Order: sequence, then C-alpha cells, then structure tokens
Amino acid sequence: MSRFADYFVICGLDFNSGLEPDKFSGDNLHASPLERSYKNKVLAHYPNNVSTNPFDASAVCMLCLPNGLRFRTQKHSVTQAPTFHSFLITREDGKRCYGFSLIFYEEVRNRDICTAMQTLQAMYVTELSSCLKIKAVQEIQNGPQTRSLPKHFKLSSNPIGTALGYYDITKDKLFVSKSIGIITQIPYVHATKLFLENLYRCIPKRSSSVNTLSLDSFVFNILYEVQLPTQGKSILIHLPPSDPQLPLGNVVLQCPVFPLELPHFDFPVRCMFLWLGVDIVIQLFTCLLLENQVLLRSADCQRLMIVAEGITTLLFPFTWPHVYVPILPASLEHFLDAPVPFVMGLHTTTENIKMASEASLCYVDLDKCKVQLPEEMAAFPHLDAFNAEIWAALDKHTVHVPNSENNRSWQEITSRSCILPGRSLNRRKLSVHDTIECDRPPSPPGSARSEALQRIADIVRRTGVTLDRNETTQPSDSYIEDLRFNNSIREIFLNRFVHIFQSYENFIILPNQHDKDDWFNNRDSVQNFDKAAFLSDQPEQHRLFLWRFLETQMFATLIDNKILSMWGENDNNLIIFDNRIKYLKQRYGGENLMRSLTYEPCTSAHETQKLLDYRMANPDFESPMPKEILHHKPNISRYFPLLDEEILNKSPVVNKGSIPRANAHKKVGTKMSVLTIDKTAMKSSNSQDVSPALLAQANWTFVEKLLKDCKSKTKRMLLAKLGAEGVTLSSNNAVDNSGAVEESTLVASLCDFLERVWSHGLQRKRGKSALWSYLLAYQEQHKHSTKIENQYLSPVEMSRLALRLENWTSPSTENKSFSSEMPPFPESLLFDMANVQAMSDVKSGVGMARAWVRLALEKKQLSKHLNALLSDHNLLRSMYKRSAFARCEEEREQFLVHLLSLNAVDYFCFTSTYPTTVITYRVAIFPSRKGTMTSANVWVVLSGTLSETQRVPIPKSLLNFEFRHQNLGVLTTLRIGHDNTGLSAKWLIDYILVRNEITGHTYKFPCGRWLGRGVDDGSTERLLVGNLLKKQVERDEIANIKTGTSVHTLPRCRSPAPPRSIELKPSQIQHMLGDCVNRIVKWHYRRGSERHTTLTALLCGESGLVHCLELVFLLGFKSARLFARNHYLWDYFVRVKEQFEVDLLEQGSGSRTSSLERNHQETVAVWRCYCHLIDEIHGASQALGKDGKFQLFICLSVREHLLHRMLLPMAICRATMDMYEENSFLRNRGLLTFLRQILLPLDELDVVLENSVTHGISSPSTHT
Repeated sequence: MSRFADYFVICGLDFNSGLEPDKFSGDNLHASPLERSYKNKVLAHYPNNVSTNPFDASAVCMLCLPNGLRFRTQKHSVTQAPTFHSFLITREDGKRCYGFSLIFYEEVRNRDICTAMQTLQAMYVTELSSCLKIKAVQEIQNGPQTRSLPKHFKLSSNPIGTALGYYDITKDKLFVSKSIGIITQIPYVHATKLFLENLYRCIPKRSSSVNTLSLDSFVFNILYEVQLPTQGKSILIHLPPSDPQLPLGNVVLQCPVFPLELPHFDFPVRCMFLWLGVDIVIQLFTCLLLENQVLLRSADCQRLMIVAEGITTLLFPFTWPHVYVPILPASLEHFLDAPVPFVMGLHTTTENIKMASEASLCYVDLDKCKVQLPEEMAAFPHLDAFNAEIWAALDKHTVHVPNSENNRSWQEITSRSCILPGRSLNRRKLSVHDTIECDRPPSPPGSARSEALQRIADIVRRTGVTLDRNETTQPSDSYIEDLRFNNSIREIFLNRFVHIFQSYENFIILPNQHDKDDWFNNRDSVQNFDKAAFLSDQPEQHRLFLWRFLETQMFATLIDNKILSMWGENDNNLIIFDNRIKYLKQRYGGENLMRSLTYEPCTSAHETQKLLDYRMANPDFESPMPKEILHHKPNISRYFPLLDEEILNKSPVVNKGSIPRANAHKKVGTKMSVLTIDKTAMKSSNSQDVSPALLAQANWTFVEKLLKDCKSKTKRMLLAKLGAEGVTLSSNNAVDNSGAVEESTLVASLCDFLERVWSHGLQRKRGKSALWSYLLAYQEQHKHSTKIENQYLSPVEMSRLALRLENWTSPSTENKSFSSEMPPFPESLLFDMANVQAMSDVKSGVGMARAWVRLALEKKQLSKHLNALLSDHNLLRSMYKRSAFARCEEEREQFLVHLLSLNAVDYFCFTSTYPTTVITYRVAIFPSRKGTMTSANVWVVLSGTLSETQRVPIPKSLLNFEFRHQNLGVLTTLRIGHDNTGLSAKWLIDYILVRNEITGHTYKFPCGRWLGRGVDDGSTERLLVGNLLKKQVERDEIANIKTGTSVHTLPRCRSPAPPRSIELKPSQIQHMLGDCVNRIVKWHYRRGSERHTTLTALLCGESGLVHCLELVFLLGFKSARLFARNHYLWDYFVRVKEQFEVDLLEQGSGSRTSSLERNHQETVAVWRCYCHLIDEIHGASQALGKDGKFQLFICLSVREHLLHRMLLPMAICRATMDMYEENSFLRNRGLLTFLRQILLPLDELDVVLENSVTHGISSPSTHT
C-alpha cells in the first residue's frame, strides 16, 4: 500500500516580509487596499520532501490561495466560514498531483501590518480625491455631459459597498486569508475535505479543547499511518471530529477492481449536471472530443475543478492529450492566446473576456449557465437517445437539473453565442421507473424527451436490468450516492464508445516493422487506422462527427497504445475498453458477432454498482486511530499554528501487517460479485468437456442460424430499399431517430454477416478478415488460370490499363480515333479485387473486404462472385473444416439464392461511401452522323452527387477517351461546349455515354442538338441531364453501336428540346405538369435514402418541369415570322423584361399613379426580380443559346420563388397580346388560374440547385 497524502501545507502572510503586491495579480493599484491581492508564502510544509513527489513551493503557494493574500474587516461575511477547493499540479514529466486547500481568515494583531494597511488606505483616498477634483473641473468646462468616474477609479454607487472597502484602524478589526492544504497523488476529494474542515474546527481556541488530541497528531496520522487501498479493496480511516468534544469521524476509501471497473474518480459529477444541465454537458463533451479550445469561467475554484475533472473523465477510454489547466489565475489570461487545443478554467469574476480567436472556442460560464459554442459543430451520434438515457440516470438518482428541452432544438443549441436558460425552474420528475409502472399517469403529449425515455425504458426493461430504486438496503449517504451516480454516468458514456468502436480492432493497420523503436520513429508518416473503411460502416448522419474525431490526437493515441501492446506496453484504459468490447460480443452471441450500429443503453452500471456498494459497506481494512505524539499539551490559540517540524518530518516505523483487517468472509463476497459480471467468459472454458455429439448438434444449430440470419437480412434490405412502410427494427429493439435503419447500416450489417460466414469452421485464422484472407487465397490460386486474369494480378494499375487496352483494340475497327465504341466491361471478381487493392484510402484487410462486398453489391454481382469463391472445392477443403457453413452444400445454395434477391434493387453503397477514391471515367460521344468531328476545342464538365470536375478538354479527333478524377458520386449532369473556332465548328451531337470504370455504371446524356453559332438556337454549350442505363439497356445500346443500328435520341429526350411539330391538347399538358409538380414535392419530403432520382433530373430531365413549362408556353405561341427566323420562347421573355423595365421607370418617376396596395407592391417586386434574373442570365454565359437560357431561367425562378408570381404580370403584358393566341395558357383565364394554382406548392420548397445548373448565379439572399 502507498500513503494517502504526501504533504501537509500551511500558506499565508509572512509577518517578517510585510505587505508585498502579488505579482500574479497584475496592476491593481486602482483598487482599494482591501480589494488588492498581496503576496503569500508557504509558511510550512510537512514533511520537507517526498522522493516520488518533489515539493513545488511556487505552484502550491499560487494554487492554495489563487487570489493571493486578501484582507478583510469584521464587516465582511467571508471571515465567518472557511471555503474549500481542490487544484491540480502538472509536473515537468507530465505526471499529475492533486492539492486540496481550505481557506479561512484570521485576525491580524501585528501592529506593523495594521499601520501599513492604514497608510495604503490614506494614499488611496488622497489619489481618489484629486481625480474627483480634476473630473469636476473638466465637467464645468465642457458642460454637463456625465458624472461618472474613470473606469479604474469608479466608486460603487452602493454606500454599503463603499463602507466594506474602507479600513479604519481605530474602529475595525483586520483579517487576512490563510490556507491549510494537503497534496496527494490520487484525489480522494471527500475525505480530504472532511479532514481539513474538521482539523480547522479542532484549533484549541478554548480551555476545554486542550484535552483533545493535538493538531500535530491528526496531521501525523493522515501523512504516515493512512494507506491507500489496493485494487478491489476498501479501508476505513479516522478523521478529526467535527467538534473537539465529539468522537473521531471516519470515512471509507475504496479502489475499483481492475479491469472490471472504471478507474477511481471522486469528484462529484452530480454537481456538474446541477450547474450546467444535460444539454450543455453533452455540448461540452462533444467539443472536447473534437479537440476544440475549451474555456471555463467561474469565481469559484472548486466549481472549475469539478467541471474540468468531470468532463475529462467522461472521455474514457480516451485521455485529453493537450494543455490542461483547470484553475488559471485571472492575471495569466495571456495564456489563452495559445494556438493549441486546451482546457482551461479561468478563475475570475469578470464576464467580459477577450480572446484572440473564437472560431474554435467553447466558452462556458459556470456561474451563469451560459455557453458559446464553436462554429459548425458536429452533433454526437444518437444524440436524442443518448440525452434520454442520461435523463433516466438523473431521475434514478434523484438529481434534479434544469430542463431546457422545450426551449431549444439542437440546431439552436449549436449556434454561435448560444445562451442557455438559467436554473431557476426545476424539471418535472419523470424517469424510466415512472414510465414502466402502469399506475403512473402518462407523460404529457408532445414531449420529445418523454417519448425517448419511454423507448429507452422499454429497451432497459428487456435487457433484464433492475430499475427499482428501492432495491438497495444500505442506508443512503450523500458521498455514496455521489459515487453511485459517478459510476452510472461514466458507464453510460463509456457504453457509447464501446458500441461506436466495437469493431475498431479490425481497422487497425499493423506495422511492418518488428522493432518498436523503428515504428515509433516512423509512426507520424505511417497510417495506423483504416479510417475510410471504418466510416463506410457508420450511418451517414454520424460520419461528419466521426470523421472529425478520427483526426484527433486522443484517438491517434489510443490506436498507438493498441499497437504498442504488441510489444508488451499495455495501457490500463485500453485494457478496460477492450474487455468491455469483448464482454459485449460475448453477451450477444460470440466473439465474431458484430452488432448493428444502433443505439443500445448501458447495462453494465448495475453490476459495477454492486461491487462499489459492497466495498463501501464492508471495508477490508481499518487504519490506525490517531494517537497523541506531542509530549506537552497544545496552547490555546485563535490562529492555526505552525506544527512541530521535527516530529512531522520523522517517518515512523510501522509494521504494515499490524493494520487491522476485516473478516475473511468479506473477500468471498467480492469474488462472487466479480464472477457474476464475467460469468459469460467462463462458459467457453468448459466447452472442452462437452461430448462430440453435443458439439455437432451445436454446430448444426449455428449453421441453421446463419442461414436464417441471411434470409432475414436480405429480406429486410429489400423491404427497406423498396420503401415498405412496415419495416420494423430488428430484435434488438434499438432506438433509431429516422424511424428506419439507414441503408449504410444495413449494408454494414451484411458485411458483418459475411465475415461470420467465412469465419465459421476455419482451420487456421490468417488475418483479421476471414473473407479477405479467403479472397487473397483465391486470387493466388487463380492468377495463372487465364492470360487476361493474369493481367489483373500484375501491378494493379498496370493490370487495369492492360485490360482496357486489350478490350479497346479490335481488328474490326477501321479507325479507332473516330470510333465511339464502348469496350465491354469485365465482370470478374478478380477485376473487382484489383480495383479495391488500388484504392489508396482503404488500408486494412477488413476495409478491403467491405469495399469488395459493397462494390459487388452495387454491380449486382455479389451472389455470382460468392458462388465462384465457393465453387473452388480444393481451396475450401484446405482452409475449412468439414462442419463449416461454406462446405454445407444445400445451405450454401440457399444462402446464394437469398443474396441473389438483392439484385432486384439498386445500391450505390460503394459510390456513396468512398468519396476520396480516384476513379477512371470513360466518355464516348456519339454525333448524329457517325464519325463526324468538329474543328473547335471541345470540353466537358461532369457533375455528380459528391463532386464536380473542372473543364476536361476532349483530345482532338477522339470521340472516346478516359480521364481520372476523385469520386463524383452518382452522375447527374454533363455540360459540353466548345470555343467555336475553325472552319467546321458546328457539331450535331446525338448523345453521350459516360461509364464508371470501377462500378461499371453507364450513364446516358441525351442531346440531339447542335453546338455552334448560326445554327439551331446559337448555343455553344449544352447542359445534359443523365440517366443510369439498366444492364440490359446498356447491353442493347452497345450491341446497336457495333451493328450500326440507328440509336438516335428521340425528340422527347433531347435536352433542352427544340420546338415540337406535334402540339398536345391543353388537357394533356395540364396532366403532365400536375404529375411533374407532384413528383418534385414528393421528392422534397422523402428521406435522402428513399430518393431514387435527383432534383436536377426532375427539373431538367425527361418530362421534367422545364419540359412541361416549355409545352405550356409553346401552346398558342406565334413563333413564325415571314422574312426572319422563327421566334424562340426566350425572345418572348426578353420582350416581357423590356416592358417591365418601362413600368419600373414610370413607377420611379411618378408618372403613374402610385398605389399603396399590397398587391401592387408585390407586382413591383416581381418586376424587379424578373428583370434581375434576366440580366444575370445574360451576363453569366455568352455560350448559352436561347433554349439554354430559358431552361436556366425556369430553374432560377423556382429557386427564387418567382415562378407562380410572375404569371399574372406576364399575362397582362403587351408582349403577351402580340405573341400569343387566345387559346394559350397566358391569355385563357381558366388555364392561367390552373397554371398558377398547380405551381403554388413549389413556393413552399427550399430549393438548392447544383452549380452546373445555375452557372454560378447565386441567390440574392446570399448577398445580404
């Protein structure tokens, strides 16, 4: 056992030195002498030195009295009661020691000190009076402006406050602050607080107190005779009495069991929740995880210490690796300008704190419950359910904190300068226990927290955790309740990390170096964790937070510690964390089971609390009671005296075995408790005694379970993808915010399942991923089977290029430069493996296996590829036992059939998961006349759901080319244009095909229009909207190309389409427009995972809004002219704009009678917005033709909510009368009313357009 305390310290005023200004307080001469801070000193410390913890006098002196020496008179209430606070000292080697200080005031009877204070008081009053006279003269000269003093000489308007700041030596008693403290290496806050407070009360101030033990005896006992308990043990220690006439006090110290329990933590987390509330605690916790700068402010040192220690302990198993100063004196504010992450507690009463940068700062005012958060802060995963579980723990432990849920949403919380509500209103008592008991009244409707609590309660009830608050038979004690609450909250926070990172080991990239020093020297240049693969398994809404967290130093430190464990350097936090993950997997079905990434509440707090309660109720040891060590009785004194240095510096000869022990039966109970929490681990060790028949039966049961899981997973994925409303959560009954499990989670669950299949019956484990190990073995087995596949398995990039070159060259091609032929896409699983191995952002075996599964699933090749893998019987026999699932013929066939059903739906799980992967795109341009080219310089711009390219130049005389770019996602639009140079610049393009050379997805971009000046509408740039070709359509398309069959784009597919020769009836156009608007509204209100198209396609694609409105405006349009080219719709819109400009001029000059009616004001606003859009379109791109400008105008008018508003002003315009027939939509009142009403729902939508659509024209609202 080690000692409880290292030092006992006395700090205060050194009468020999007199009054010296405190250098840490800065310039405080503007304050009255009683408000200034003076230099204090360590008057004594016992013992003189401890070898394991050298004494730091300057740090102890500054932190024991953080405000320096303060003087007060009998008029101040602070002289009546002492105050306690703790602090932390970080040594140069990084080790920490904790201090505890009790500050009290003692009367000053030293005549020199009193006279010095009186002199300072007289000097202050004289200087203040002279300033007042100067101020008065200035006011007379300058006139009556203000009567206030300068800020640094401002007197309090409160006469009572003025009286408190004045010292009269003839009337007042002078008091000075003093501190007694303890320095320890492990913080037992409650015990040290009781010791210091009771020791202060035992000062022999009366003759009746002389018969009690001396102060020296109590200090000697705490320094030398009280030992710390070892792991899993507890000790009863004796403390000074709370009154000299009472018997000794006592308290139990306990130490958790390693690695079953979390490390010891004694600061009351309950206080942090009482002061801040749940919301701010979670926000502060999130800021720490993302390694933002965190600044706490309070006038109370203990409050700063509790919050700083409490919030950092919730990071477990991670540790804060940056600057950590829980108590920073106000004079050291300049340290806040440090450009590094930090956690600092600023001890000051000033609220206005200036920071050099606040973009990444989290500022929390602990005294006023205010918080200011960093910009663009990501939300913690499963925030609502996590919040509800914390509330449930608060209710269970009867901790009433401010409830701010009804006042703020998460979006409001994460805004800048967010001010959270105060703590004046207490939350209505509502807990998990209330929701479970049937006789309780139901929660009020509309309470989001109540609903979340109900869901958490249901889950907790099914896990078998006891929720009865009255189950504990031990008497309630505030300290024990604090320990229980600490344990419960810490377990809840750890449980989140256990579930989020349950499979983190699979993504660790083990070093190639066998020497630890080599790895340590090169670790900054080597990637140790496969971040891309790990994030691919996470729900999309959590990836932003997790991506930022994976980049932090604390996460990197955890991974480094995991790698260092290979060489025997084990980190205790990591051991506990790994044991919790192992326990989670065992509890849910075995080591290889990977749980779905959904919310599950904590279930371990109940077991760990049992161990805690047992230790507190049944201490294993008892420390010796204090004995008198002085040979004389202590003198009566009003002051805390200096103690006997000679006696307190002698280390006593103590036989450790003489410490009284508790009964032996108490240890048995602890062991039994330990066994109950780890009983699952014992089951596996007894399996060797089971008979072979039972093992075979158990194995067959497991095979059936795998097949049943395959059926349920594929069915669930199909139903979720098809948008079935009846999809329910799996048997784990997890809480999911979106109401249905997200696609990425389902795919990750499928990857976990395939790992389980390939792990079953392995003869020898070859890597972390059984599936990838088998794939590598298959690759090695078949690398020489064919010439083409041999090319795949040479250096990866060369293999893919060689394959493309071989497929591209064909004897039948007369002139490949002018050919648009798309080579067939290889569908070999080895080709997919080569693509995955070439990905630079996936490093681990598990990550590569998951990328391969996602790629095969997206290509609808998963069942086919797995069938090929399972058809290699020789490889199966060499790697798997006969009882393995992979070698069960009938079950294997059913397994493949279930996976084949996934081909019925479209997945983009590879394309959407790896945004940084570089992909080769093949572009094939098909002119209307085969082989025709243009003399101009042509370029294309591809846009997708993830990114957009810059202008990609098309090589001269090539209709088929490749380029590489970071993953664009699902392709949406293609812009093609040229510079109109050369003799034959005009080019008639039929359509363009673009293929992703990894996934094989082929997109068709219909055109059917000319590029060039003086032809068609004069456009040299077209926006084409793509659609993904189905596999059969793609094969037919390629077959038609090879045979020369005409595949010209139908007129209805052209983008933007020319005027139609066949006019539709108004009723047909109305029906088309109604369907189009309906699709857009439905798309807007669907979840992202349920959207099977894009907004660009709904606006600009086939039967899109632009196409429908084009039909609307073409009905009754007088386009033909006798001696000139026909009118385009854009000509009409330009004439309307000219009319609106005339109307605006008349409105501005006052020539028209100005109407103040609201309708007229709206009309004027429509005129201005309409003219602004037309001018923006004219200035944005000179390459656009008239149809292209019409398309752009319609899209922008939808975004600016102008579409339905402009119709009536357009209808009454003179240009409409000139250019439209009576039967048109704009001139027929019934059709016009229909048009306005059908477009009205679009006004409620917040439309965000792709940059490729807007041509860089931003919304006017963004400029404000």
